[in-house]
Amino acid sequence: MRRTVIAVSIVLCSLLTNGCSKAIARATAATVFSVSGGVASGRAERNDFQPVTLKSRIHDGDSVRAANGASVDLGLIPGAFAQLSSDSEIKVEELRITKDGNETAGDMRERRARIRVIRGKLIVLFIPSDTNASGFVITAPGVTVKPDSDCLFSVWTDGTTTRVTCAKEKVIASADEQPPVTIAVGYFQRWPTGRNEPVVAAGDASAQIDITESLQAGDRLLDHASSWQKRRPF
Repeated sequence: MRRTVIAVSIVLCSLLTNGCSKAIARATAATVFSVSGGVASGRAERNDFQPVTLKSRIHDGDSVRAANGASVDLGLIPGAFAQLSSDSEIKVEELRITKDGNETAGDMRERRARIRVIRGKLIVLFIPSDTNASGFVITAPGVTVKPDSDCLFSVWTDGTTTRVTCAKEKVIASADEQPPVTIAVGYFQRWPTGRNEPVVAAGDASAQIDITESLQAGDRLLDHASSWQKRRPF
């Protein structure tokens, strides 16, 4: 009798442990909302690129290139949306979600995305969830951007100089071995720079364009985000 009780206890403990605490982490893929002009994705190290369509799925390790006059709107992870602008390139370094239980029934614990801007401009709309942890990072030469609240911003680089411009709310960016800088709406920061504080975008023609293009893209991305999140189980 005693052995039976012990055996049942072991089985119950095993079931509770596996059923309640097990988390499943898996790579996911970016969703293409819209594409205009010549946009391609693939493995840059193999020079293996294919045209991006609405049916394309963009995974970890893929680079995305938009030709002159082209653009593409993407859903990276729930809460993180982006537009790759004309004559630009990014690399998707990580797209991952962690869920409780199995894929269809489990609740999402965490979502992570890491995107590197190689050249050109990436416009980002970030709408974090109140209930799920998000690790969202944008890198560019010499700069790391880690938004932690609702914001709309752009990251531009020519491979040497990087500019981050905020169009809504605020965004936090940091250069190598320097304290983080909070860039408020209507301001920008350029790296490398001798200034320790962001500059008003109204005084810089390029930053003004960043603001205008970000606001235009942000409205479209918000529409995409609303319909996309209604369709997804998480």
